[in-house]
Amino acid sequence: MPGKRVQFDDETWLALRLLASDRMADFQELADEAFGDLLTKHGRAVGLKDQLKRSAAANVNAPPKSRAGKRPKGAS
Repeated sequence: MPGKRVQFDDETWLALRLLASDRMADFQELADEAFGDLLTKHGRAVGLKDQLKRSAAANVNAPPKSRAGKRPKGAS
């Protein structure tokens, strides 16, 4: 898993630490939830499973492909 460095002001960092403590979670769990919610809010797939669901839904709702220019079977 790639790591990234994020900086917060002291007040925000303290609030996040208190929230993590209250929920008996660590910072990574808070970050995963926050970024997942942000992606969902903006209509982006959160993980592979979500991407596959969206892809399947798009294919079901897509108009049928045109057969223009193709000869029927048996025609020469």
